[in-house]
Amino acid sequence: AQGVRARRVAVDYASHSAHVERIEGELAELLAPVVPRSGEVPFYSTVTGGVLDTAGLDAGYWYRNLRGTVEFEAATRALLADGFRVLVEVSAHPVVATGVRETIEDAGVAAGVVGTLRRDEGGWERFTLSLGEAWAYGADVDWDVFYQGTRPRRVDLPTYPFQRQHYWPRFADSAGDVTSAGLDSPDHPLLGASVELAGGDGLVATARWSLRGQPWLADHTVSGTVIVPGTALVESVIRAGDVLGVGSVDELTLQAPVVLQERGEVQVQIGIGDADDSGCRPVTVHTRTTGPDGDTEDLWTLRAQGTLAEPGA
Repeated sequence: AQGVRARRVAVDYASHSAHVERIEGELAELLAPVVPRSGEVPFYSTVTGGVLDTAGLDAGYWYRNLRGTVEFEAATRALLADGFRVLVEVSAHPVVATGVRETIEDAGVAAGVVGTLRRDEGGWERFTLSLGEAWAYGADVDWDVFYQGTRPRRVDLPTYPFQRQHYWPRFADSAGDVTSAGLDSPDHPLLGASVELAGGDGLVATARWSLRGQPWLADHTVSGTVIVPGTALVESVIRAGDVLGVGSVDELTLQAPVVLQERGEVQVQIGIGDADDSGCRPVTVHTRTTGPDGDTEDLWTLRAQGTLAEPGA
């Protein structure tokens, strides 16, 4: 009812606990006829945490496998240390792939892990996709065997060269040199200019936000309406506070969302007041909308207010 998937396991003992000791004798008797031998493929054991001669996989080993601690992470690290860079979880649904991925990241090596099938995706298409993922990670796939019995053919690549460059949003160019007007440039894509107030110890930072100037904001849409993310407001406030050495948000309450129209702009003012006895400063965020022709369409509206403090305070 709560969306949690659970099922009973058809055993009457808890693995890797004292309960397993009840079946030690039975397991030894059942596996006694089995005579293991050395294999050609290296075997990394989750019992020892490293390479193990498979001739040692007798009844005693499998009892220790059930009773002892699972050294899965140690075995994974041993694989990575020995140069293995493509790890495949062969199962009906990935279970340990997430843990393997975390171990890879912690080890700081360039490696990948893929599954084979997934729950409700147990067909040929899912397996082929997983095979392609493994190949992309560097696995050696025998495509002649894969395409055996079919008539594959090569196709031309697109007519443009692959640039192999990461894509990052490009910030709109500034309208001009704000320093020539006696303002400072915050050097931030969401802020256009700032000025420290005379006769006090405050600051005002200004900006213009629009889908033309910050097109990536269009990715944050709620019910067809583009809304400036709250994180963007927090980021702008922090950057404005950095100028005065109070780049840490002590408290910030969002009063109303900032909506961006398909055309037009939103004027933004971030005001930071004088410091109190503890060094904290009040901060407010106001906006107003201008139409495509530059005419102001509404009054200044308070969007957020709170308090800034020195980092670590």
